[in-house]
Amino acid sequence: MTWNNAKECGEVLGNWAVQALIAEAELSPKPGLVDPEDTGSHADMTFDLLVASAASLRETFESIAEASYLREPDQQLREEIAAIGRQGERKMMHVTGGINTHKGAIWVLGLLTSGAALHQPGQDVKRMIQTASEIACYPDRYIPDIPTHGSSVFARFGVKGARGEAESGFPHLIKIALPKLVQARERGISEPLARLEALVALIAHLDDTCILHRGGLPALQMAKQKAKAILENGGVSMAEGWRKLEELNQSLLESNASPGGSADLLAATLFLDQIESVHYVDKKVFLTT
Repeated sequence: MTWNNAKECGEVLGNWAVQALIAEAELSPKPGLVDPEDTGSHADMTFDLLVASAASLRETFESIAEASYLREPDQQLREEIAAIGRQGERKMMHVTGGINTHKGAIWVLGLLTSGAALHQPGQDVKRMIQTASEIACYPDRYIPDIPTHGSSVFARFGVKGARGEAESGFPHLIKIALPKLVQARERGISEPLARLEALVALIAHLDDTCILHRGGLPALQMAKQKAKAILENGGVSMAEGWRKLEELNQSLLESNASPGGSADLLAATLFLDQIESVHYVDKKVFLTT
């Protein structure tokens, strides 16, 4: 099939982006993160708030897809989708009462939605990722009035976070999360455990700016080490791996740290996995709320 028009493209991709955010929120147990069972290291967030935040972004992702529909990456497109993303962020903040639930996800999923919309259905996911990265590399001529968590982490630790991930071609999606998700499924474990293992793999390898912001370098080193130990002990489907997952969760709680950057990339992984698994076959199946 091919897209019939920009609106159809926006409806499908916008829906999948929101569903990916909700699927990430629903996954449980997630170390240090909000899920249906607890709020992790976030005293100001709940599962219901995350779902409401995700739902508030549907129009944002739809608009990004529509604006990107079958275009070429350039500076003008970069600025157009950035403006849509900032408007979506303001709407999200209104819904959440000023709590930053999905700012990083707007950036990552917004770029990937744009990258997907620039191509007709059925294109290779890696090509879509490369296109999204190309868009991210155009300069952002909008300068925020106040420092962000990302800018403060870069100033302190030299870690570029979500921006660096996008500009370098989303290596943690291509080399870590998507392959781990496939490998876990091939072992025959359940889908929730496969997704949880992909999250653990991201924590093990990503310089997560959310952890750095809340817990500093010691917390990041601890999280990486403990996440790698989970994988080295058979993953989350094995008793020892599960025990070490509980250790990671407890240590993150004690550090008041949360792998929010890894969670954003897990949502991006689920978004791309949806694209790759169905190749846009029959859009009507996925236009659910």
